[in-house]
Amino acid sequence: MKAIMVMFDSLNRRMLSPYGCDWVMTPNFERLANHGVTFDTSYVGSMPCMPARRELHTGRYNFLHRSWGPLEPFDDSAPRLLDRAGVKTHLISDHYHYWEEGGCNYHTRYSSWDIIRGQEGDPWRPEMGLPVPDSRNNQIRGGSAWAMQDWANRAYMAREEDQPQPTTFRHGEEFLHANHDQDNWFLHLETFDPHEPYFSPERFQEMYQEYLQDRHWDWPPYRQVQETPEDVRHMRAMSAALHSMCDCYLGRILDLMDEYKLWEDTLLIVNTDHGFLLGEHDWWAKCCQPFYNEIANNPLFIWDPRSGKQGERRQSLVQTIDLPATLLEYFGVERPPDMQGVPLKDTVATDKPVREAGLYGLFGAHVNCTDGRYTYMRANITPDNKPLYEYTLMPTHMREAFSTEELADIQLQEPFRFTKGCRTMKIAGRSWRNAADFGTMLFDVQSDPQQEQALDDPAAEQMMTEHLKRLMRDNDAPVEQYERLGVV
Repeated sequence: MKAIMVMFDSLNRRMLSPYGCDWVMTPNFERLANHGVTFDTSYVGSMPCMPARRELHTGRYNFLHRSWGPLEPFDDSAPRLLDRAGVKTHLISDHYHYWEEGGCNYHTRYSSWDIIRGQEGDPWRPEMGLPVPDSRNNQIRGGSAWAMQDWANRAYMAREEDQPQPTTFRHGEEFLHANHDQDNWFLHLETFDPHEPYFSPERFQEMYQEYLQDRHWDWPPYRQVQETPEDVRHMRAMSAALHSMCDCYLGRILDLMDEYKLWEDTLLIVNTDHGFLLGEHDWWAKCCQPFYNEIANNPLFIWDPRSGKQGERRQSLVQTIDLPATLLEYFGVERPPDMQGVPLKDTVATDKPVREAGLYGLFGAHVNCTDGRYTYMRANITPDNKPLYEYTLMPTHMREAFSTEELADIQLQEPFRFTKGCRTMKIAGRSWRNAADFGTMLFDVQSDPQQEQALDDPAAEQMMTEHLKRLMRDNDAPVEQYERLGVV
């Protein structure tokens, strides 16, 4: 048996034709949907990049205990469990956060791994002496090291084949050429695209020329929209071009599935970590605002050769935590007891439900809950968003270790149920944004799919609060999370 996961970062379901988009060209996603099952009620769990990938290994929510960080010593890793069971696991990725301190040990859980450099602010090429482009992009105009590094990296990508995504997929194709007739392997093929900045070859931008302005601007800021409608249209078109590029390279994998008849014995999962706001709700980006469905309700496609279901849709509520469970079940490997996710074999086959409700969120922000109809965003009731603590044995942020000031007052926390008897550090935490600025919100996404009008429905809110509390208990949430949210 074989399995392939093709993972994109920030893949936006509103730009995919299987989800109703009629202006972005994504024929290969349409082709994929026709050959497998499309999930309409797939939700994120822990946000953003590395918390989501921790879920892809452990199959459990982590955002109530930890922000961005590496895998913990007590974490069960699905790729490692597969490897120990005799399934060769191979990671090919240009997602540069894997190679930073805050994601430093995910790739080593695979049997083998392959790095492609140069996405976004990956510190790949020297950036001294570069001219700054004429741009209204605040990050470049401000001369941030992150944006200037991206500009330096682009200087080495004049040809499409030199860009990270094409290189990543080329290596994936090489793997399939070499191993298509072997057995017991899992290929995790992952590209950072279509994450911003929206850097893509001209041939894809030409598809959307009527929407583009004649200037360099392809990196949306993380804040409320201050730009004109024409600016928003331009940025959406830049994102569309990159989505069409992703579609193009996905098609090359589908071609090899055809050529080598891999559909007969190969599980295929095509997924993402989260979506992205491009002016909806008057916001750009993610994490600095509530997790509206444009971010939280993510695209997911699965082909399972055991059921052979094609061209069908599924309405059952599923989440990122279900994907490692699905892989383990497919290869006949027992799930560890701490894994909260559920295999999706029967959901693919018959739309069998796997949960009543699910949690999702960002450390220190809203704690969100959905049952597929309602989305409930519970804000903190404490104005200073405290108490809030990180629980970790790997004290790193995205790019660097916790500071000595942060570590000066650490405490030792008694074990949680999932830490396998290990005590962890208990460190004062910090959040990206105080959810109290937005307040608690409840939406009925069946009658109000754009989440434009928050509900005042005490009965529905009580029902969702009970779901939220139950799921927090199942996750062994820290006691202060209940205090912060005002739930008992």
